[in-house]
Amino acid sequence: MPDVRVCAVEDVKPGGHQRYDVDGTPVCVVRIDDNWYAINDTCSHADFSLCEGDLWEDDREIECPKHGSTFSLETGEPQSLPATKPVPVYSVRVDGDDVIVTLP
Repeated sequence: MPDVRVCAVEDVKPGGHQRYDVDGTPVCVVRIDDNWYAINDTCSHADFSLCEGDLWEDDREIECPKHGSTFSLETGEPQSLPATKPVPVYSVRVDGDDVIVTLP
């Protein structure tokens, strides 16, 4: 799949996250300082939006607001129960003022 521009850099403030639809796939784009992450926006346990949850910047994790499972922004692996299955993570990069995500 080709690279897809999801937003402008200014659309996601440092310490923020925002949900985008990338060719039918819900993606949560996260910005921590100058580091960017893109993770599938659907919890593997309860089919709930991760972007509606809290961001744990120091741990590089996002928490599902439904049952409290946290997921690594780097690997997608669940870091706490009740989730046991990872969620996909995607390549993300900044090109000028554009945030680009690549889905597999």
